[in-house]
Amino acid sequence: METRETDLKQQGKNWAKINQSLVSARDDNLLGSSSQRYDKFIQQIIVLSQQKEFSLTALINSYLTMNYQLKLEQIDKLKTWLDGFRPFEPMIVAELKKLYDVRFTYNSNAIEGNTLTQSETELVLTKGITIGGKTLDEHLEVIGHKEAIDYIESLAQKDRSINEWEIKQIHNLILRKINPNEAGSYRTLDVMAAGTNYRYPPHYLLSQLMRDFVIWLNSETALKLHPVEYGTIAHYRFVSIHPFRDGNGRMARLLMNLLLIRAGYPIVVIHNQIRNNYINALAYGQQNQDDLGQLFDLVCDATLTSLVETLRLLVTATSSREKGQGFYQEITDFIDNYFTIPRTVFE
Repeated sequence: METRETDLKQQGKNWAKINQSLVSARDDNLLGSSSQRYDKFIQQIIVLSQQKEFSLTALINSYLTMNYQLKLEQIDKLKTWLDGFRPFEPMIVAELKKLYDVRFTYNSNAIEGNTLTQSETELVLTKGITIGGKTLDEHLEVIGHKEAIDYIESLAQKDRSINEWEIKQIHNLILRKINPNEAGSYRTLDVMAAGTNYRYPPHYLLSQLMRDFVIWLNSETALKLHPVEYGTIAHYRFVSIHPFRDGNGRMARLLMNLLLIRAGYPIVVIHNQIRNNYINALAYGQQNQDDLGQLFDLVCDATLTSLVETLRLLVTATSSREKGQGFYQEITDFIDNYFTIPRTVFE
């Protein structure tokens, strides 16, 4: 009996070793396959780059438009590809943060009238340089917005509800260096939307409106929405309440990005170049029974842009060589089917 038990134990150990060997072999094959796909992709890109009109962004966008009709479907495909490259290397994370700290800060402030250019914004943030001919407040707006980005990125990593305290804290970071008396405090007077007849809710209703907003923000109904839809609605509802006397637009865009970052998306930037379309989309919703079609379309476009830009940085990085199998497989097949590349390139 003891001999049989010993044999069974030994057989069990032998099977465990065999199984582990099979798993290791499978993993090695997957890694090799992924590496080969990366190498093939890089070779294809080198060849295609010899064409003047070629760009990796255009290639990715062509794949999306040929295979997915709806923008949300395109976003979901890009997000799936993006997740295939996680965890991101620290160097890539640092590069993305440097890029979006500047870009998000510049565009969000410019929409509100800040006259610092993007390059000047970068100098203020990275070198601490004062730009001649620009006001002190404009410099402080840059610093405050960057601090608010740092805060929402930290908050996004925490598994807790977003409440009024967090909203007031974000607003405080935006304005505390410029207007400390109003930073983080709800307005105490009534205001109207500039350029329209839309009247924001009276100040004495703000406490209840913000309580209701936070309840919705953390509700199961809201959390079940697609992240881009969730962020768009949150942005619109917040800016339509207009709880602060100043800084509501910047605050709404930061809140939207807090929700998107928490869902694993890169920062989404509403560009100053489309300022009029953006303002008109908000006004259209306010004047047409909360019709968010225009605003949602605009946010989808901005999300697509950020996802593609982030992927552009990831897919050519050498640290991605054993990641992103889904992306490399689909894109290399797409290139094989729609582009002419001599077979000798891959020999």
